[in-house]
Amino acid sequence: MRIYLLQSVSKTIGRRFLATHNVRKVTHCIFDMDGLLLDTEQVYKKMLTQLCANYGHKYTDELMMKVLGGTEQRLSEILCKELKLPVSPHEFRDQLLKLGDTMLAGTPLLDGAERLIRHLHKTQVPFALATSSSERSVQTKIASYKELFSLFNHMVMGSTDKEVKFGKPHPDIFLVAASRFPDKPDPFKCLVFEDSPHGVTAGIEAGMQVVMVPDPHLDKQLTKHATIVLPTLAKFQPEIFGLPAFQ
Repeated sequence: MRIYLLQSVSKTIGRRFLATHNVRKVTHCIFDMDGLLLDTEQVYKKMLTQLCANYGHKYTDELMMKVLGGTEQRLSEILCKELKLPVSPHEFRDQLLKLGDTMLAGTPLLDGAERLIRHLHKTQVPFALATSSSERSVQTKIASYKELFSLFNHMVMGSTDKEVKFGKPHPDIFLVAASRFPDKPDPFKCLVFEDSPHGVTAGIEAGMQVVMVPDPHLDKQLTKHATIVLPTLAKFQPEIFGLPAFQ
């Protein structure tokens, strides 16, 4: 059963955004990147639409939901199989990476992302990045924000990290991210920030609470498993989870 977390929260973020009643205090934060910190999802949609069109196929919303939040390898495997493409998943992934070298450069930060990152750093809350992207893609995306992303304790890049055996919705990436903090917190004490349903499932399966910032057009049924759902990171109130409040 879903209830209002606090009266002040419902007033601030509107009646549409609800949270579960069993919110716990946390000590560490783990962030997804695409569609949460950086506005890359529409860029990826253009890239995949272009690649699929090269083989005479449409990149549909149904296909998008199947690959959302997954690793580059898994995405390529799904599309090659579903569309019966005349290339291997490895070849498709190479095409995707090459296209991303130019199209993903300079993507803007999303609302509230920089403020929250700098606040956590200032108040000495440990935080990490856990993205399904490869190191190559990540470096392209953060090239314009190197100082900001240097504030993260560490980054786990699921498509190229050997310790991440399975991508989202499996919990591997978040468990690996938690294990790499110097004090190795219990996953129970970690708070995940995500935008995709698969990412939320991965966080929940890891034993963590999840703040979801979904695409506004996403079916609301696909957001129900999140601990709390927000329209943007700018609406996040750290004190709800026992973290220092914004000043």
